[in-house]
Amino acid sequence: MIPTRSVALGAPTLGEEEIDALREVFASGWVSGAGPTCVAFEKEFAVSAGTAHALATSNCGSALHLALQVLGAGPGDEVIVADYTFPATGHAVVWTGAKPVFADVRSDIGTIDPDAAAALVTERTVGIVAVDLVGQPADFDELRAVADRHGLWLVEDAACSAGASYKGRPAGSLADLAAFSFHGRKGITSGEGGALVGDDTTRMDLARKLHTYGIAPAVTREGSNQLAVPSFDMAGYNYRLSDVQAAIMRVQLKRLPDLVAARTRAAELYADLLGDIDELTLPVALADRTHPWQSYLVTAGDGVDRDALVMGLRERGVGSNFGTYASHLQPVYGSQEACPVSARLFRQQFALPMHANLTTDDVEYVAAQVRSVLGDAR
Repeated sequence: MIPTRSVALGAPTLGEEEIDALREVFASGWVSGAGPTCVAFEKEFAVSAGTAHALATSNCGSALHLALQVLGAGPGDEVIVADYTFPATGHAVVWTGAKPVFADVRSDIGTIDPDAAAALVTERTVGIVAVDLVGQPADFDELRAVADRHGLWLVEDAACSAGASYKGRPAGSLADLAAFSFHGRKGITSGEGGALVGDDTTRMDLARKLHTYGIAPAVTREGSNQLAVPSFDMAGYNYRLSDVQAAIMRVQLKRLPDLVAARTRAAELYADLLGDIDELTLPVALADRTHPWQSYLVTAGDGVDRDALVMGLRERGVGSNFGTYASHLQPVYGSQEACPVSARLFRQQFALPMHANLTTDDVEYVAAQVRSVLGDAR
């Protein structure tokens, strides 16, 4: 079938303001990582996240790794991780030498079930990593109670959460540390990139040192009237964001309220157009939190062939894909946990186009194709 039009699954919103910001960075001569533009972006992003500190990183995976490192995760430890997530979350635990233990998720919003997390605590458990599925925050009050009861730390995987909030508090401020992504599919983007945020100065200072090979960034030595020769006393990483990317992110951060508003309008229109289809369960935005709609995940009913539905939509020019991963089923982890809710969502959820560039005509076209293809996928 030759589609009459094409609607992308995801798309960035980039324009002349970002290009102007790049020109300024090019003219400055400092385009490498952790420079003055990064410093400016970090200050602005910390305000947005409601935290005292922000550290711009190469991606969200590196931010998660830094978080777990400075919190002390290591060999012999167990870290409870939300199961329904891209495996970067579990990988970050593995990178420290600790073991990820996967907890099942809520059936309605796909975030970690606090009761499931509590049931997995052992004498080896050191922390919990909650994932804000496609940006909607997890149940952080309940998770904090579990963590405090057992003396655990709590990390927020806020990869998709820029612009989200929970009970009036911005995503990023809901745990001991939080990690964001600026990948091209996220609500704000520089193509790649991420950030680690938190309030604890000691932890964030250590993270900053680790993210630049184990020394302070070069920008801290600019303007010195002496020859400063750093000394390496630990083996860190190269987890820096370039100033080129930071320039884009400063503009994207200013756009954030408008981008979230545009995605919200698209989500509301999807709900109006598809809400009467019994075989589909549409995503929900809980009243006590702001959903930034990084993705729009729909759950197909038991009588619907999800894969056939996705492929049928693609044939009609509609970008579609599976939702995300049931991590405990991925062979890399050798997991023994049972997470039936996550496993069901992995089998049955699919993503429809969601980005701030969607027009009303786009959403109406997508909805019409869903109805058309659904008949063949039943």
